[in-house]
Order: sequence, then C-alpha cells, then structure tokens
Amino acid sequence: MNKQPVANNQTSRNSRRKSHRSLYAIAAVLSLIGLADAIYLTVEHLVGETAGCIVSKGCSEVLGSKYAAVGPVPLAAFGALAYFAAFSLAILALFEYQRVQTFLMLLVQSMFAVNLWLLLLQAFVLHAFCDYCLLSAAVTLVLTATAFAAHIRTQPLSS
Repeated sequence: MNKQPVANNQTSRNSRRKSHRSLYAIAAVLSLIGLADAIYLTVEHLVGETAGCIVSKGCSEVLGSKYAAVGPVPLAAFGALAYFAAFSLAILALFEYQRVQTFLMLLVQSMFAVNLWLLLLQAFVLHAFCDYCLLSAAVTLVLTATAFAAHIRTQPLSS
C-alpha cells in the first residue's frame, strides 16, 4: 500500500522536472529575442541612425532622447548584456545547474524593474513610445513570469 504514493510522488517529480526544463528553454528563446532587439538598437545608435517605428510614432523621440545613452554607451547595449546573461543562465538552469537559478531570478527581476522605469519615463516624461522598447518590455515581462514559474517548479515538493 505504501508503494503507490511513492510511485505517484516519483511521477509528479518527473513531471515537474520536465516542466521546469521546458520553462527554462522558453526563457532562453525569449532572451534571444530580447538580445536581437537590443543588438539592433545598439547598432542603430552606434552608426548614428534612429530605428523607425512600425506601429507607434515616437521612436525618434525616445531613441534620440538624453535617456537613450549613459555617456557614450547606448542604453540598449546594457540591455544586450542583460539578455545575453539571461540566455546563458537559462541554458545553465536548463541543464540543472541549481545555483544559477537564483541568479537568473535576480537578473530578470532587475531587468523588469529597469523596463518598468523606462516605460514610466516614456509615458510621463517623453510622452512618446518606441516599438522596440515596448517589445523589450513585453519580452522582459514574459521572461520574468517564465523564470518565476520555473523557479517555483524547482522547489522541493512538500511531503
């Protein structure tokens, strides 16, 4: 009679393991999307071009503002570094390096906070929105939710 709950518990653990691995794979793909967006904006900034908007009309105002760079370094370059780090950590977490899961959570929470600040800046200071910035914010939101869900899935089951 005791063997049945143990078997069900083992099945539940295997299911959770597969689930959190899938979530880390999704986090890695999301990070690559964000990385591509950030690299595009960094290159555009470095060559002196302003990316044109597709949906909204505020890209030139946002990307040309004093908030678009920290000194000579475009803000998007910091985003590219963050997305690359998130990708790397998600891949390591996918292969069950337990210690990186906490670092991934801290990183995506920081990215979420920065994106929230940048959205508020666009809305209340610049009064303009950039399509690429909105894409980054959406990717970061989903990345944060995905990393959080994966982190929850890696926690031990209570007996």
